[in-house]
Amino acid sequence: MDELTSVFIQESREQLAEMEAGLLVLEQAPDDPGNAELINGIFRAAHTVKGASGVIECHFIESFMHKVENVLDRLRNAEIGVSGELASLLLKCGDHLNTLIGVLEAGFDSPGEADRAIGDALLAELSARYIAPDSNGSKVPVAQQEEVLASGGGIVVTDSWHISVRFGRDVLRGGMDPLSFLRYLASLGEILAIETISDAMPSADAMDPESCYLGFEIRLQTRSSKADIERVFDFVREDCELRILPPNSKLADYLKLIEELPEDDMRLGEILVRCGALTQAELDAGLCEQKGFVPAPPTEHGEIAQSAQQIGEILVDNKVVHREVVDAAVGKQTRVSEKKAVEARLIRVQADKLDQLIDLVGEMVIAGASANLLARRSGRSELVESTSVLSRLVESIRDAALQLRMVQIGETFSRFNRVVRDVSKEIGKEIDLVIEGAETELDKSVVEKIGDPLMHLVRNAIDHGIEPTATRLQNGKDCRGRIGLNAYHDSGSVVIEVSDDGGGLPKEKIRRKALERGLIQPEQVLGDQDIINLIFEPGFSTAEQVTNISGRGVGMDVVRRNIQSLRGSIDVKSEEGSGTSFIIRLPLTLAIIDGFLVGIGHAAYVIPLDMVVECIELDRRGIDRNFLNLRGEVLPFIRLRELFALADAAPPRENVVVVQYAGQKAGIVVDQLMGEFQTVIKPLSSIFSRLHGIGGSTILGTGEVALILDVQALVQRAIRIEEKALASPPASSS
Repeated sequence: MDELTSVFIQESREQLAEMEAGLLVLEQAPDDPGNAELINGIFRAAHTVKGASGVIECHFIESFMHKVENVLDRLRNAEIGVSGELASLLLKCGDHLNTLIGVLEAGFDSPGEADRAIGDALLAELSARYIAPDSNGSKVPVAQQEEVLASGGGIVVTDSWHISVRFGRDVLRGGMDPLSFLRYLASLGEILAIETISDAMPSADAMDPESCYLGFEIRLQTRSSKADIERVFDFVREDCELRILPPNSKLADYLKLIEELPEDDMRLGEILVRCGALTQAELDAGLCEQKGFVPAPPTEHGEIAQSAQQIGEILVDNKVVHREVVDAAVGKQTRVSEKKAVEARLIRVQADKLDQLIDLVGEMVIAGASANLLARRSGRSELVESTSVLSRLVESIRDAALQLRMVQIGETFSRFNRVVRDVSKEIGKEIDLVIEGAETELDKSVVEKIGDPLMHLVRNAIDHGIEPTATRLQNGKDCRGRIGLNAYHDSGSVVIEVSDDGGGLPKEKIRRKALERGLIQPEQVLGDQDIINLIFEPGFSTAEQVTNISGRGVGMDVVRRNIQSLRGSIDVKSEEGSGTSFIIRLPLTLAIIDGFLVGIGHAAYVIPLDMVVECIELDRRGIDRNFLNLRGEVLPFIRLRELFALADAAPPRENVVVVQYAGQKAGIVVDQLMGEFQTVIKPLSSIFSRLHGIGGSTILGTGEVALILDVQALVQRAIRIEEKALASPPASSS
């Protein structure tokens, strides 16, 4: 695939996303008075895709978008109204456009028979319902524009060209007959009216028979352009005053042409000339007037005189162009300059190049740690100082490189507007999607992999979570259900919440299904949270019937497995009758983190620094359980020496690293506190996939391997052990 096609595919998908977002808003509020700008944005996106497809000669996209663009043009000109049916049909056209882009991306010359049939059916429906049979030639006049005064004092109120001409005194002496110009003008069309202006005629005794004192106000019906009309007067252009005003219907054409101009850097006059609203001679005259402006000197009070007029104001004052056309051209110029400014700040880089950069930065971090270690061992202060400066620079480079991979999650969230809309219509429910925290940033690789789990949770919330409208009304709820997507940062992690205000998880039903499937025993006692967590068991489903949305028992276990593969976790909170929340915690990045290095025996371990709260010395006296009193707070802890079954004896002095995850605190007992350490995360092999408490590995400056602790698993393990110990009856004394 050549570079031009690759850029087209990427930018077309961006334009398609803008179209879809606009259509969804349009569908929700079809009567909003502010929809005009929204419709213009949708039209511009479709027009951009059509034009760009023509540049790369992708004719199957160009021909399809041409018909879509025609419908959007009629919508923009208020020839057809906004409706839910039209928005739905245009959304289907957007889906088909995405399919066609995929065909182009796959390298095929044309879509297959099935795709072609879908496209033909969509175009046939567009033509039958929204494209008038005579739409190729007819135009509906726009509403009456603000009246423009002609130079003779009349008012331009007709739908014809208005030509105001004042011949110079020396026209007759130059051998030119004004009537011949009027006859030539009549050959371009039909002169509807003509008025002779004789206000410059002197008294009879002062009249010169060789001088021309006449002017004319002419109404001309013609299909010719403004430049064609101006060319009629080429031979007397320097010796007459000529103003040509377009008909009202022409204004709409000019506004449309301005919108469709390519997004090039053009001056205001160039835009007006290119769209045909202004001739080059009129522009040159206006520029000469602007250049010849001489500002008056400051007044005696020091006030600055008025500066030179803008060219647009000069052209309007000269009555050679309508103010509406100038305003449209200024708006076009502003949008282009703003877009160019944004594009100038952005650069597209292939993702694999960023991955390569992160890998190199990771190797640099490891090499820097090795240099630091050697410098400390050498005992030379100047070398230690130099390596410390190097370490700070490496840390800055690391942060900057990781920031390149950070993207906002809002783009992922916005995809679900369409999902909620389509699925809720399919099953006959009314549901609103509320998005919060769209500006929250996390690693691009995490964003790419979290899409599928979120999709499953949202579809489950629509199908299982939100009750039917009749049930909601019966329970005193709003007829419209609510699904929320929220993201925020917490303790070095990104938290994503998927919530609904539906009926909640039916605990008794879940327990009954679990008994039927043999997942639990009848005599087994489970808490509410344990029952809820049964939904993550493979093949578990409470759906009474299978639909094309859910009910097959495939999904929640995959969701949890996919999230855990990202070193994340998923928790559920549910209240029957009120709703359910799925809380996903994910690391900010999968590449490099700040770590806290600890030692147990001869081994070193890394704890993510964002989760470390404080470090304290372990007081052995009076401790017969795995918890301690931390300033009046019960703190369960876990001994890594016992967890990893290390054979060597514990030192006389041990330390507790207090960590926090998801609002819960726990302690990790270690032998040594070795300080902060930049950690390059190296994933473990698949044979260690069932190893609990370890989240990865890293390489120390000495070349040794250190394991990265999975704080989430350790905190949950410590709390679970302590809960069991508290729940068990005390041993009876003999």
